[in-house]
Amino acid sequence: MDKIIENNVNDIVDTILKDYTHDRSIDKMKLFTQPDRFVIIKIIDNLMKIMYPGYFRDTSHKIYIMENSTRVLIEDTLFRLNKQIELALKYSPNYENADDCELHVEAQRLTVDFFHTLPKVRALLETDLQAAFDGDPAAYSKEEVILSYPGLQAITINRLAHELFLLNVPLIPRIMTEYAHSTTGIDIHPGATIGEYFFIDHGTGIVVGETTTIGNNVKIYQGVTLGALSTRGGQKLQGKKRHPTIGDNVTIYAGASILGGDSIIGENCVIGSNVFITTSIPAGTKVNIKNQELKYHQGKKTVNEPVDPDETWFYII
Repeated sequence: MDKIIENNVNDIVDTILKDYTHDRSIDKMKLFTQPDRFVIIKIIDNLMKIMYPGYFRDTSHKIYIMENSTRVLIEDTLFRLNKQIELALKYSPNYENADDCELHVEAQRLTVDFFHTLPKVRALLETDLQAAFDGDPAAYSKEEVILSYPGLQAITINRLAHELFLLNVPLIPRIMTEYAHSTTGIDIHPGATIGEYFFIDHGTGIVVGETTTIGNNVKIYQGVTLGALSTRGGQKLQGKKRHPTIGDNVTIYAGASILGGDSIIGENCVIGSNVFITTSIPAGTKVNIKNQELKYHQGKKTVNEPVDPDETWFYII
């Protein structure tokens, strides 16, 4: 019954191994010289426990003295992150000529610098938590927001990754935010600059590009894109302002797209659902689609008024 596989397995293995010999980017086998994605995910898990002590702790063992448990957790995370940063530095042009000793020392410095930013990050997260609770009537407690809201999870990981990005740590910040993307559906580049009291409501499908700047007290809904107007320039656009600037006290509703590095949304603006913006909007402006029309179809007949929804297929034009 298994003869077909038995007779072909050696040939299949040899064929695939031969395909690894073409010296392409996808053929590299640097198993122990690059950051480990699964270790970084563990680091994220540890950092969530550090950011929100008591909410994400390991319940498999009893904790009598929280300070002792936290000390062990921080030390473990320091060790893990330091090792991953040392591996990641090899992929930075700034360290291409550095020897192992220099990489080791620099990784320790960056790790320490990152951990010194954590109180600042926690202060920002307190404002994000308050914004989520104040801005969502469906939130019945702050505990509910911390434990269940994907928006706060994505913001937390992004704020941590952003600090590593500012320290010019390669690879790891993007691995962190893409992990958040895969678990929440919210894609925020670690390079984005985000002010305090940031609230993501629902969140699925949100995209925030690398050079986006977001002010204070900004609220965005699902499906919002803060993106580049064009990426046809490819790598030539690297380092240039490609994404919009969002002022303070702005609300952006579901499905809106705001594109381009020259697009500035002034403070106190309200951007309606499904709008497409590629220019600047003055402060205090409300933007929405005019005369959106509903049409109802029942068979070949088009009517202006709703009919029985159980027998109607309708769409927005």
